[in-house]
Amino acid sequence: MAGGNLIARIFSYAINEVLVQGLANNHSFQRFAVRTSKKLEEAAQMAAKTRQGLNEKTREIFESMDSTRRQ
Repeated sequence: MAGGNLIARIFSYAINEVLVQGLANNHSFQRFAVRTSKKLEEAAQMAAKTRQGLNEKTREIFESMDSTRRQ
């Protein structure tokens, strides 16, 4: 049984190497990877801006509530 596992691991490694090399040299895949990376960066920036805006609005609400209590 151990021999079968070793053969499966070697086969898996060989397939993985062929697949990785094939994708690394494929111009369509490279363009896809670059576009995907840029979209993810844009989404992360948008999420950070939204989070900052929500934090500011939350702070304003709490400050307003606090000033209302003091009056």
